[in-house]
Amino acid sequence: MHSPVGDLTLFAEDEHIVALEWGWGSIQDPSPLLTRTKTALDAYFDGVAPLPAGLPLAPQGTPYRQRVWAALRQIPSGETRSYTQIADVAGGSPRSVGGANAANPIPILIPCHRVLATTGFGGYSGGEGLATKQQLLALEQRLRTKRA
Repeated sequence: MHSPVGDLTLFAEDEHIVALEWGWGSIQDPSPLLTRTKTALDAYFDGVAPLPAGLPLAPQGTPYRQRVWAALRQIPSGETRSYTQIADVAGGSPRSVGGANAANPIPILIPCHRVLATTGFGGYSGGEGLATKQQLLALEQRLRTKRA
């Protein structure tokens, strides 16, 4: 799919989203889940609706990374948390949270872009890096303001 942060490819297995990657990936046959997810992402990028919480996601990762990714999904759209705050919830350290964020196979839908360093934006490995992180946060802030 095309998006304001670049071309994205969704991957599904067994009726779960397992990955979202920047660029064009392998061709998959359309499925109701992929279509529903694309529609939700289009609405998000158009500033019409926040990301839905009910999409079936199945990221592959260690138990620790699963805890971090679950904590990320609890951050409301338009809000941010620090790496330290996520470490307080998921365990580990701010550095290990950063490592889990970098390994996130379903960025945007598992909103690692909502995690900031205590001294600034921190890092971001998706799309164009920090510019993409800032773009996603600005989009969510506009949507939050629009809904308020």
